Amino acid sequence: MTPSNPLRRLDRPSGQLTLGIDLPLDNDFTSVRRRGVPDLTRHAELAALADRLGFAALWVRDVPVHDPVRFGDAGTVFETFTHLGHLAATTSGAVLGTAAVALPLRNPLLVAKAAATVDVLSGGRFVLGLASGDRPVEYPLFGVDFDRRDQIFRSAVDTLRAAWATPAPGAGIDAPELGVHPDLALDVLPKPVAGTVPLVVAGRARQSLDWIARHADGWFNYPRDATALAGQIAQWHASTDEVGTRKPYLMPMMLDLAEDRTTGPSPIFHGLRLGGEAFLEHLGRLDELGVSHLSLSLRSSTRPIDEVLHELAETVLPQFPRLPVGASAAS
Repeated sequence: MTPSNPLRRLDRPSGQLTLGIDLPLDNDFTSVRRRGVPDLTRHAELAALADRLGFAALWVRDVPVHDPVRFGDAGTVFETFTHLGHLAATTSGAVLGTAAVALPLRNPLLVAKAAATVDVLSGGRFVLGLASGDRPVEYPLFGVDFDRRDQIFRSAVDTLRAAWATPAPGAGIDAPELGVHPDLALDVLPKPVAGTVPLVVAGRARQSLDWIARHADGWFNYPRDATALAGQIAQWHASTDEVGTRKPYLMPMMLDLAEDRTTGPSPIFHGLRLGGEAFLEHLGRLDELGVSHLSLSLRSSTRPIDEVLHELAETVLPQFPRLPVGASAAS
């Protein structure tokens, strides 16, 4: 990865892990309102606040169809790339990412164009997180075979890479999986700022770890206990070392930051409720294990979102800073 690659800004640029924020910025998981459908009234204000306070990344979800019966969670509600275009215009420092686009449900050429557009509009701040999707009810709606999503995913990744490449003069992109050959002289514009958009696979996407290590630039995986996490990171590093480049390990976490900083940790769904002192200790352990980036979801917060963002900025971010845009990350 080159210094201009935004994923490099998340991959321990100062020697410590970096901290991002999952959108939406609402505590709808603890609200008396309809659970899983966030209040977006302050979405732009709070996203801009997180950016100004110095969080390294803002991550958005991709939930094409809300399924309140089987899944409940509407994610970030807005259409993913439209939302990212807005964030590109209203933020200036945070990396923007998807966690993650359900790639088999989308035309890969349109994903390539949308992703490159966000990257250009944001000044090269975009990381494309990809998944195979896990909601069977959505696939027939888009004319996609749920049981073939692993094959569709692999082919679509090839198409993304081909669409971002700059063809030779007089020729077009080479995407044989779509029947597109250089002699057709077709191209997809714009091209990403650094020549490509970094790809991060969320979960396994029904692929082998070796395939992810070869074809992705990072791995976004679910929270685990310390022993399982250590084993997972060791496997990932071994797989990426085999291809000659150690690649970042990213993970999400639900956080309910207690007002009393001395509150000890207690488990919540995919995360912890704890005070500031215990949270710093937890971050230290994740850092030692080799986590590159931790994205925090505040949807389970029992405190106002802006209050938590300010406390994290004052007490945590100084120890886990983000790299300024345009600065070179340590190798």
